[in-house]
Amino acid sequence: MTRPTTRVLTLLELLQTHRRLSGSELARRLEVDGRTVRRYIQALEEMGVPVVAERGRDGGYSLVAGFKLPPMMFTDEETLAVALGLVAASGLGLAENDVAVASVRAKLERVMPDGLKRRVRAIGETTQMARTPARTEIDEGVFITLTETSLAQQRVRLTYCSVDGEVSERELDPYGLVFRAGYWYVSGYCHLRQDLRSFRLDRVTRIAALPHSFLRPADFDAARYLSDSLTGLFAGHENLWDVEIELHTQSHNVSRQLGWFGGVYIPIQNGLLLRTRTPNLDWLAVTLCGLSVDFTILQPLELRTAITQHAEHLLRLVNPAE
Repeated sequence: MTRPTTRVLTLLELLQTHRRLSGSELARRLEVDGRTVRRYIQALEEMGVPVVAERGRDGGYSLVAGFKLPPMMFTDEETLAVALGLVAASGLGLAENDVAVASVRAKLERVMPDGLKRRVRAIGETTQMARTPARTEIDEGVFITLTETSLAQQRVRLTYCSVDGEVSERELDPYGLVFRAGYWYVSGYCHLRQDLRSFRLDRVTRIAALPHSFLRPADFDAARYLSDSLTGLFAGHENLWDVEIELHTQSHNVSRQLGWFGGVYIPIQNGLLLRTRTPNLDWLAVTLCGLSVDFTILQPLELRTAITQHAEHLLRLVNPAE
C-alpha cells in the first residue's frame, strides 16, 4: 500500500470489519506511524465518516454503532479488479451471461464517481482476453447448483448424456469446476463408478442437491485432475506413445490450436513443455504441423519421422511434377 488514499480506505475497511482497534495495531497493519494514523482518522472525519476515538492506555478507534460503508467505495486496484472481472466473464458460455455483464456494468456506472466510471468504461471497451471462447452454452441453474454444492461439500444427483448419447443417473460429490478449451467441467467422486470422474456441464440435463455431505480431499486440484484425466484417455491402447514437446512460446493460447487434446503444459526457460500421450503418431504429426508456433520434439524420435513424412507429402501436393 503506497498511496495515502489507498491506506485511508483500508483504514475504513479495518474499522468496519473490526469493532475496535488500537492506534498501534492500525499503525502496524497500515505500515505507518501513530501520527500518520491520526492524520488518516482526521481524513475520514472530513469525509463524513463518524469515528469514535478513545484516549488513554487502553484507547482505540471504532466507528459509530450502526454505521455502514457506502455501497461503492473502490480503490484504484479494486476498480481494476472489478473491470477486468467483467471482461473475463464474457464468453464463458453461461446462458444470458453477456446481458447480465452489461447490466452489472451499467449499475456500477450509475453509482460510481465520474473518474472511476471513465476508468471502468475504458477498460471494458479497450480490453480483450485472448482465450478459447465457450463452444456451448450451459444452464445457469446447473452451474449455480454445482458451485453452491461444491462450496458446501454437498452431494448432487445429475442426469448425464455421454458423447455416445448414453444417458445415465449419477450421484456425485462435486470437488470443483474448471473452464478448459471452451467447455465447463465438474470433477469429483462418482458413486456409480466408485472413482474420480469429470463431467462436461453442457451434457448435464438435470441436477438436484442431495441431503448428504462429503469431505473434499485437502490436496485436490480440479484443474490438474482434469488435465491428467484428458491425457490419460488413451490408457487402454496397447501401443501408446509418451510425448514431450518444447513449444517456443510463453502463451498458453497454443492449447486453443490443439483443441481438447492439449496435455499438461509446464513453463520452462524457453517456453512451454507439453507432455501428453497418443496412440497415433501420424495423427499427432498432422496436428503439430498446423501450429502457428515453433516447437522441438524431445520424444519420441519416431514423431520426428512422422512429421518429416507428412511434410514431404505436403511438398508433393504443392509440387506434383517434382
